[in-house]
Amino acid sequence: MQHSEFRPLKGRIKKVLQILERKYGIPSDRKVNNPLDILIQTILSQNTNDLNRDRAFQRLKIQFPYWENVLDARMKAVVEAIRPAGLANQKAKHIRETLRWIQKHHRKLSLSFLQGMDSDEIKNTIGGLKGIGPKTINCLLLFGMGREAFPVDTHVLRVGKHLGLIPERMNAEKAHQWMAPLVPRGKFLSLHLNLIRFGRSICKAKNPQCNICCLSKECVTKFKTPI
Repeated sequence: MQHSEFRPLKGRIKKVLQILERKYGIPSDRKVNNPLDILIQTILSQNTNDLNRDRAFQRLKIQFPYWENVLDARMKAVVEAIRPAGLANQKAKHIRETLRWIQKHHRKLSLSFLQGMDSDEIKNTIGGLKGIGPKTINCLLLFGMGREAFPVDTHVLRVGKHLGLIPERMNAEKAHQWMAPLVPRGKFLSLHLNLIRFGRSICKAKNPQCNICCLSKECVTKFKTPI
């Protein structure tokens, strides 16, 4: 898409952003968390909800207070600790492989070595690891490193398509790259969190509450629920 074609879409996104901030407020800048913690949490979040992710992460940290403990433990114990997140065998394998890679290449289990890289370098450095896709990297950048990044989860993808912000046939992987240059600077966190909140409470996958939707005039989807 040419820069001139971006302008109407940028204006549309700005309008959606303002409406959501009037409804939900402007999220305060969150304290940047430990990047490695964020990375592991996001791996756990795949194909599950926040409650199950948080339960699994809490169990993991209680049983293994240090990430080195996860590498020293038996795989079965790690799987059991993260079972609430679902796909426990797969996620445990990805977590341990990621930790081993960090330890092998950077001696200690920390992502501090990423701080001196720009965001594209970070994507190229860890994006090839199993279990670390665009959403995981963008969550790491946004929540773990305080960078301008825009994760696209299932709620953001669905709502974005209803509002005409994301092309109907575009998948989540491509949507990350699509949205990043369109979001106003300094508003990545606000738009991301408010779209998720809106998608959970109003623009739900089943039984969307179109009759009370604050963005009904911006919606390009032609279904409406009865009042």
